[in-house]
Amino acid sequence: MVTFQERHLMEKEQIHLPVMNKEVQEYLNLKPGDTFVDCTLGLGGHAREAALRIGERGRLVGIDRDGKAIEIARERLADAPVHCDFVHDDFRHLEEILGRLQIKKVNGILMDLGVSSMQLNDPERGFSIRENGPLDMRMNQDNFISAYDLVNSLTEHELSFILKKYGEERWHGRIARYIVQERSKHPIETTKELSDIVWRAVPAHNRYQKIHPATRSFQAIRIAVNRELESLEIVLGKCIDALAQGGRLCVISFHSLEDRIVKHTFRLFAKEKRVEILTKKPLRPNDAEVSENIRARSARFRAVEKI
Repeated sequence: MVTFQERHLMEKEQIHLPVMNKEVQEYLNLKPGDTFVDCTLGLGGHAREAALRIGERGRLVGIDRDGKAIEIARERLADAPVHCDFVHDDFRHLEEILGRLQIKKVNGILMDLGVSSMQLNDPERGFSIRENGPLDMRMNQDNFISAYDLVNSLTEHELSFILKKYGEERWHGRIARYIVQERSKHPIETTKELSDIVWRAVPAHNRYQKIHPATRSFQAIRIAVNRELESLEIVLGKCIDALAQGGRLCVISFHSLEDRIVKHTFRLFAKEKRVEILTKKPLRPNDAEVSENIRARSARFRAVEKI
């Protein structure tokens, strides 16, 4: 019979490790019997490594807004040598989640922010710029508001504001105007339609950059749909409250807006003597990891320890 450890090693050879996993495990510094919370469980990559460290006496809480991800992670961790709790919820409700599970303090918390590879690779989820699919972008598909709703109902001013604030898009005004003009003819229903509109809105000399010209617009709309930055601002303080003394919080962000919130919040907590900052500057993935997993390219890693 293949053990969890043996299967884990075999899977490592077949799939990419989760982003910056070596740094995550090093800074979490989990020990046998610890309680660990993965606020962004995804497919359970980081959680699998953590499970081996905390062992049979440990407890693992996996939270994710994506019900499909929860199902896959539950299957992958079915034989993990640890007690697992799987929670389909937004991590902004961390305090309530731990209360329901009757957990008072935890030893480590991880947040791997942004959209997952599974979500990006599924055109039906509507996150992809290059693959055509419905204009959805909901991480939790039980939610009512999708990208379709925002793109087809917000005013030009509101769209421009979102593109500027959440995408830091230089051409936010032009893009918003093009969207409103196009939807006056017919609803914008697919990712390809939106991507093509942004392409036309961006001046020709700015279309051929390192990233697709619609990347920032898609990011902005996705963040607005899922209220990602709002959730992040809400949960960071709850994470520190939930940690036992000496417990650690690790955060991986993938764009400057997320990283700025984490950096400033960590500095505030350090000033208040609530935490010690373990990463004076954000850690970045090495060249070898980026060559194996392009998603790691923009990752920034920060960690603190509760005093």
